[in-house]
Formats: sequence, C-alpha cells, structure tokens
Amino acid sequence: MGGAGHAGAGRRGRARAGGVRAVPDPRVRGPGRGAPGDRWLLGVDPSGTAYFGAAGPLPEVEGAAPAGLREVGALLEDRDSGLLTHVVALEHWHATHRFCPRCGAPTEVRSAGHVRVCTVDGSEHFPRVDPAVIMLVRDEADRILLARGPSWPADRRSVLAGFVEPGESLEQAVAREVIEEVGLAVRDVRYLGSQPWPLPRSLMLGFTARADGRAPLRPDPEEILDAAWFTREELRAAIDAGEVVAPGPLSIAAQLIMRWYGGPLPKMPLF
Repeated sequence: MGGAGHAGAGRRGRARAGGVRAVPDPRVRGPGRGAPGDRWLLGVDPSGTAYFGAAGPLPEVEGAAPAGLREVGALLEDRDSGLLTHVVALEHWHATHRFCPRCGAPTEVRSAGHVRVCTVDGSEHFPRVDPAVIMLVRDEADRILLARGPSWPADRRSVLAGFVEPGESLEQAVAREVIEEVGLAVRDVRYLGSQPWPLPRSLMLGFTARADGRAPLRPDPEEILDAAWFTREELRAAIDAGEVVAPGPLSIAAQLIMRWYGGPLPKMPLF
C-alpha cells in the first residue's frame, strides 16, 4: 500500500497483515506488532480504540495480494478507506522529510507521527498538503469539457485540474487553470466538495464553472493534447464505442462527471 508499497493501517491489539484482499473482500491490514519502524497515530474512535499506521515489509497472507489506495480505495468501508488515505499520506511525508530543510540535520518523529523535529536547531516540521483545484466546466448547452493529457492513453479523458499558486484564491486558480490549459474564460465558479489524494500529498478541491461553448478551444500542448465538449448522449456513445474509458468511482473527477450525468456512467469499473 501507499507510495513505497509498504504502508499499512492496523487496529491496536489485533495485528493485521499488510495488504488488501482482492475483490470482493478488501481489508486494510498492518505489518504486525513485531515489525520494526515507527508507528503513527491515525486517530481514536468513539469506543476508545486507537488506530496506528506503520511502514514495513508486508507479510505473506494466503489468498491475498497487496494493493494500493488507487486500486481499492472505493471498495473499502468508510473507516478503512479513511485510515488507508491517512497512512499513505503520512508514510510519504515521513519518507521524504527525514532531514531538516533549514540546516540538513536529521529530524526525529514527535507527536505520535504528526511532527518531525530537527535534532540541531529544534525547528518543527509538519505534514505538507498541496491544494489543487479540479473543475467541471459546462457551457450554455449543458455540455461538459473533457480533455486528454499528452502522456495519457488515447481513450482517457477527464476534467481539468491544476495546483493552486501562492497568493491566489481557489476561484482564481480555477479561472487561471482553465484559460491556461484550453484558452477559455470561465464564470460562475462554485465549490462542490473536496477529496484527499495522497499521491503524493494533494487535497483536491472540486468546482463547477461556466464557459462559452462557442469560443474556440486552444489547448496548451504542454498540458493538453486535445479537448472537446460532450453532451450526455455523446459521452455515452463514446464510452459504448470504446473511444472513452469511464473513470472509476474513487476519484473526485468521476464524482463531478456523475453528478452532471445523473448517475453512474456506462461500463464504469468497480474502482
């Protein structure tokens, strides 16, 4: 699980192995009580049960195979999905912040895994989260804009997205990203919801926006290979013909599209 393939979440007093069962019975498991390495507190439930995360080798479990958040997040129960998301984010942060960015000295884990402290200058360092906006752009005919990145497969399309720059609001980030990526000015920017996406450390902030569908699309070739407007009927036909692959339900991109579409898309995978 997770960025290094070894993050796991376990329940105190009940050691669990470190993977997730194949569908239809995915379960979050940990590397076991005796495994070396740090433990990070993920939270305490109303019954007083504490949950911890750890990074370590995954033991063999008969009939099970390791899988990551991207593969099985949508199949887990709410508790386990939240635990796995949390521990993947923490594991990546700890793995990439072992040294102080101010002086280069080693850092130590404190506050149950949510702070690292420099061993020389005493500075405290906290988990980093990178906000990113993701937006479903619609025109006056209620079509949506879907685009393909340069490195994506030919049948993959999604909504536009991008990171928030220093000094700008979320709404400004939406407007900037759309005009940079496809050359459209947007209006009526509205927030819908968010999703943690610890691959490696993003917080996706979902929006809708309106644009003039008659205006020419001018994709930035470094960011967008092609972009096009779709009606519901056109999107359904493209998916049925194999020209577009329906996204899995885990991502907020899929949730934004399904909200506009009116329900699950045709041929939508389980995850």
